[in-house]
Amino acid sequence: MLNFVQEKSLGSLDLSKKISSIRPLGAVFIVSLLLGACSPNNNPPTAQSQQKTVDLIISAANSIVDPIREIEELYEQQKPEVDVILNLANSGALQQQIEQGAPADVFISSAADKMDRLESKQLLLSGSRKNLLQNKVALIVPSDSDVSSFQDLTDEKVERISIGEPTSSPIGSYSVEVFKSQTINEQIKPKLVFGKHSRQVLEYVRSGSADAGITFTTDVKPNNEQIKIAAVAESSDHSQIFYPTAVIKFSENPEAAQEFIEFLFTKEASQVFTKYGFIHLGEN
Repeated sequence: MLNFVQEKSLGSLDLSKKISSIRPLGAVFIVSLLLGACSPNNNPPTAQSQQKTVDLIISAANSIVDPIREIEELYEQQKPEVDVILNLANSGALQQQIEQGAPADVFISSAADKMDRLESKQLLLSGSRKNLLQNKVALIVPSDSDVSSFQDLTDEKVERISIGEPTSSPIGSYSVEVFKSQTINEQIKPKLVFGKHSRQVLEYVRSGSADAGITFTTDVKPNNEQIKIAAVAESSDHSQIFYPTAVIKFSENPEAAQEFIEFLFTKEASQVFTKYGFIHLGEN
């Protein structure tokens, strides 16, 4: 059984989408229906009263949790018939879920290689893939730390360094690339403490379980009094950080999924992403 980290329970959905059998209408109900049709109160249904008719499952990287939650609310206001269900985890875990047939309509990854793998297995709807965002890699430390560069991580006073798990978490693989580029990888290997994703790395540093960590710059809020960004990696120190998005080929709502992706490229969505520090890659 797959363990999803999500906003709303996927288990509560009828994912088989089977149509229940239609029972004959009773005479009383028919009379009521006719009387209702003749009623002078024919006001159109409000957005609040309109029933949800589409369940749209968005599998998204944990690192965009704040903007995607805000976008979820905006989208449901504009599309009251759509129930956006967020499935949040690290991109590697989401990729594996999709490969194993877990329900998903849209995938937003924090690394191109996770999307590449799904594309190589023909699990993406043809022509739906787009690069949505870019980000940067940051060295984070407690606010009172005097660590100010990646080279400082080799100092004996830095005993524990938290990074994402490189095999499943994009921020983990970016971290290793930075360490290798800075020629400190072998020196700091014994100090590494692995987290499932960048948010967990942030928590390790905040709680004192690690003396430093590597996250995305967007993980650290400007008003965070416990953690600061000590250094930002040069773009040449790691692979380009793109957040691609695409419709999953086995989506049961491909048109609605494509409409959601189109919304991600609107000015309204762009303002949300940039508010949280992401580099948004254009508008429709």
